[in-house]
Amino acid sequence: MNETLKTIMSRFSCRDFADTPLTDEQIKALTDAALASPSAVNRQPWHIIMITDKALIDELDAEGMNVMRSAEDKSGYERIMARGGKIFYNTPCMVMVTSDGSDWALMDCGILSQNVSLAAHSLGLGSVICGMARIPLSGSRGDELKKRMKFPDGYDFGIAILVGTAKTGKEPHELDRSKVTFISEVYSERIG
Repeated sequence: MNETLKTIMSRFSCRDFADTPLTDEQIKALTDAALASPSAVNRQPWHIIMITDKALIDELDAEGMNVMRSAEDKSGYERIMARGGKIFYNTPCMVMVTSDGSDWALMDCGILSQNVSLAAHSLGLGSVICGMARIPLSGSRGDELKKRMKFPDGYDFGIAILVGTAKTGKEPHELDRSKVTFISEVYSERIG
């Protein structure tokens, strides 16, 4: 198996980060991986905000917990509390991907998040793609927080990736081959 496939097959979603900050070289590598992402018609409908300000990440975490605590459905809040009470798992780096909202932007931001996640794993770092970074932006302080993070005009939350040194590892999820349909009988017999 080649190195790219090994990276894909061994990557896991990390939810337990050490306090170790990323190096400038790691941040540059992640940024380059993000910018190398393909997009529909090469429109690149994103703007990437690399957040390594731990105080800001912790503030976003606290605001997200406040929003979840006040929600009618407490299941998300209870799940995070059971995992240690931190939405962002003590990450030292949040890659905030903002979107211009154009037709293919959600898919393109998803592709970018996978590039960053795989790059992080190839660098020996843990990562988790984090849609929950939207939560602190949905509360009463959302506009203020977007301004502090320097969201460009006309851009909104796309996706976020949390990156750092994993405190603990875990096995990647099992491959569920029932999620695949093969149309060619010859091919499915060879792969089956």
